[in-house]
Amino acid sequence: MNARFDVLATDLDALVALRRKPIGDDRGFLERLYCADELAPMLGGRRIVQINRTLTRRRGAVRGLHFQHSPHAETKVVSCLRGAVFDVAVDLRRESPNFLAWHGRILSAENDESLVIPEGFAHGFQALEENSELLYLHTSAYAPHAEGGLDATDPRIGIVWPLAIAERSARDEALPLSEGFAGIAI
Repeated sequence: MNARFDVLATDLDALVALRRKPIGDDRGFLERLYCADELAPMLGGRRIVQINRTLTRRRGAVRGLHFQHSPHAETKVVSCLRGAVFDVAVDLRRESPNFLAWHGRILSAENDESLVIPEGFAHGFQALEENSELLYLHTSAYAPHAEGGLDATDPRIGIVWPLAIAERSARDEALPLSEGFAGIAI
């Protein structure tokens, strides 16, 4: 099979990026965003059950850090379809040597990269351009009773956002700091 993705290692085990391989000509391009066979190893045998799209209008806006507790923990494949974001995953696995470590990378409509965020990680991002649009593939449906989050400005986590934070939702501003947070059991 001709793989349509290159798998890129990150500094956190279990967290990988994908580089998509668009096929194009003068008319435009075709780009595979998902293939069950190729992504199965990264999804832990689970299937995609929900697809979401977000639009973030304001440059500098931050969303997150969000996750879901078991039994609704999820793996997400995050791709940027328009604009650009600084996408962040934070390791929340209780037994991980990288507990509370974060990885950030730019996802954009031009760089053909996606981030595969496994169970046990929180996700957030900062819009680097106005009207940035993300596509999320989820292995678990949204479960409001299982949602969790941490403050994206938590000094213990120490995410270095590339821009001044222009806005966050009231819900995200109310998320707790990580002090006292014991992590997620996977």
